[in-house]
Amino acid sequence: MFHHAKELQFNARVSGPDPKFASLLLEQFGGMNGELKAAMQYFTQAFAARQPYPEVYDMLMDIATEEFSHLEIVGATIQMLMNGVNGELKDISEQSEIMQMVTGKAGKENIIHEAMVNPMFLAVSGGGPTVTNSQGVPWSGYYVDANGDLTVDLRSDIAAETRAKITYEYLMQFTDDPEVKETLKFLMTREVAHHQMFEAALSTLKPNFPPGVTQGDPRYSNLYFNMSKGQEARGPWNEGKSPMLGETWQYIDDPQAHVEASEGLRDQAPAGASMSMEEADKKSKEVSQLRSREIKDSVPKGSNQWSQYNK
Repeated sequence: MFHHAKELQFNARVSGPDPKFASLLLEQFGGMNGELKAAMQYFTQAFAARQPYPEVYDMLMDIATEEFSHLEIVGATIQMLMNGVNGELKDISEQSEIMQMVTGKAGKENIIHEAMVNPMFLAVSGGGPTVTNSQGVPWSGYYVDANGDLTVDLRSDIAAETRAKITYEYLMQFTDDPEVKETLKFLMTREVAHHQMFEAALSTLKPNFPPGVTQGDPRYSNLYFNMSKGQEARGPWNEGKSPMLGETWQYIDDPQAHVEASEGLRDQAPAGASMSMEEADKKSKEVSQLRSREIKDSVPKGSNQWSQYNK
């Protein structure tokens, strides 16, 4: 069950109205990297983790609920930045202050207006938050990544927190309001905290690489194809040992000649790989059985129930 406390997690404040920045801030209300996306993603992912991985389920639900709290903070900030706008819209005078603002101003504000103002924000909602991004594109369930495998989902979550963090970082460049910046800084910092939580949760799943259960084919897992011509670059991504599997990178300097010589890689032999093909097949079966057992053992035979209530 959800229980709503009317006090915000962080006491959002604004120094004064700023409709144009309110429109930009919609990106974190209904955008693809925003708080609603994060809340729904972690909430959805939690269901598959509930019985086999109850500790991760608890974390996902806690963070999902906090993301709903952050959605409330963003919505409250947008509403305060639009203070008075609804009343101005009800004034049909063409000379009302807000109408002059929407039709354009000179200087820096006009640049932001031309690039970012979402007309639907004012024309339809009357200045309240809308479940869209800053361009008026409606929020979509397609934003949610939930694959039912925690080694995949947690990596998606780490990426989501990273994108949300940088979005807040960019947004702070478009407001001079110190109160709004404090709110954005809080929200940005919570993305950093959640990133670390997801990293820590991923580290508890053994093994967790490669994601899923099927191991990579050792004939191809450490090949680096030099697919562009010009000044070449070498680094830990194509020389030495691979960071996760500890395999020796095989640098293919002339990919076309190599593909032709190996019959389209059909004759490629493993070199510098961590496992033979037989060992990889065996490892795939072992991980598959482990994951299957973790899930099956967590589900009771016959009748099942989601919660246990203390009587």
